[in-house]
Amino acid sequence: MVSSNALFDSSILGTSVLSQIPEKHVLRALELTDFNKGYMDCLANLTITGTVTSQTFAESFEEMQRAGCYFVVVIENLETSTIVASGTLIVEQKFLRNCGRVGHIEDIVVAKGQQGKRFGFTLIKQLLALCTATGCYKSILDCNQENVAFYEKCGLENKGVQMALYAPDAAKK
Repeated sequence: MVSSNALFDSSILGTSVLSQIPEKHVLRALELTDFNKGYMDCLANLTITGTVTSQTFAESFEEMQRAGCYFVVVIENLETSTIVASGTLIVEQKFLRNCGRVGHIEDIVVAKGQQGKRFGFTLIKQLLALCTATGCYKSILDCNQENVAFYEKCGLENKGVQMALYAPDAAKK
């Protein structure tokens, strides 16, 4: 059962990965209250977040929760009640491969000062376990060239080139 505060039911998280989290930290599903625990500050270590209010955060959270295919995993420092790392899995339903599913791993971020604690590795392993738990036949992750070696250490293979086209006003968002 999903708490209205949690994006998804954390009971599907892999226990073998959970045991790798250091003391005084917890890996869990994103919660609505994480806006007040610095979630957007953590994401800002990755890219532009724009101006997100608690209301717009809640609206996006509820939309993602209703869709049922978003799995945002966070690591919280329990001593400081702050989000120190996050990663997202989006499960895409396909018509290909017998109407299979593909897991898109996105937005892997570890807050400044928290690197070197294996949080990124642990997030990737957890998201890959979620791919398996949700029946994905493959997992996809796009990254910058300088991050390829890290993701290869996590068990992923370099399989191609990413292409993108940003909306003309994307820099303003």
